[in-house]
Amino acid sequence: MIDALYVGATGMAAQQGSLEAVANNLANMNTPAYKRSQAVFDDLMYRETVQQVAAQGEAPGVVRQGLGTRLSAVEKVFSQGDLRPSESDFDVAINGDGFVAVSNPDGSLAYSRLGSLRVSEDGLLQLRSGQALDPAITLPKDARSLKVGEDGLVSVVTADGQTLELGKIELAMFANPAGLKPVGEGLYLPTEQSGAVQMGRAAEDGRGKLAQKYLEGSNVKMADELVNMMLAQRAFEASSRIIQAADEMQSITNNLRRN
Repeated sequence: MIDALYVGATGMAAQQGSLEAVANNLANMNTPAYKRSQAVFDDLMYRETVQQVAAQGEAPGVVRQGLGTRLSAVEKVFSQGDLRPSESDFDVAINGDGFVAVSNPDGSLAYSRLGSLRVSEDGLLQLRSGQALDPAITLPKDARSLKVGEDGLVSVVTADGQTLELGKIELAMFANPAGLKPVGEGLYLPTEQSGAVQMGRAAEDGRGKLAQKYLEGSNVKMADELVNMMLAQRAFEASSRIIQAADEMQSITNNLRRN
């Protein structure tokens, strides 16, 4: 009965983490290029005890008793979000797999699913959050229009009508995107679990295409998240009832009196 108290407590703690992941998904349902989080659970260690009383004709065996569960990870699910049309030339979405590399202020690289771009004071093409694309793409001061091809080719039309090719937006791939570390503002950092980055051209080797004048919506589906919320709530309630039942059984045991 003592074990039941702790097992129930592990279930409540795990479901609390699952509910927090669902809450974050629902809060970011309208965030462009947001990828939903998914709770992953592990069962805890097992304890082996020798069965003292066996059924008639059977030898005593070993009983393996689980000691609960834990929230092992909250992983990102990188399924494609819906593409929503936009009227801005600076809205670019990735239709398929891949990330763009951007430079952090400290010189390190992060990775993003793109979105709304802008031009810095130095003419650099960057995310709305301020990170410049890597490799860097610089727009001339007399640029009048921006064009981004499906293969990532960036070009502009200048004031005198000339078309200038400024470079290509490359896409990064990872062996295990779910292992990327989210750091906010739609940015991700590589980890040992994600594997090494592999840069390449858009629309090649399994990489997605770039879609100008589109924004990728989040891949959060409200119906699924509401179901997950109810499941977490019911599992939390069941774990709390386990604790209540174990407490009542202990109370009965403590109140036993000899005749």
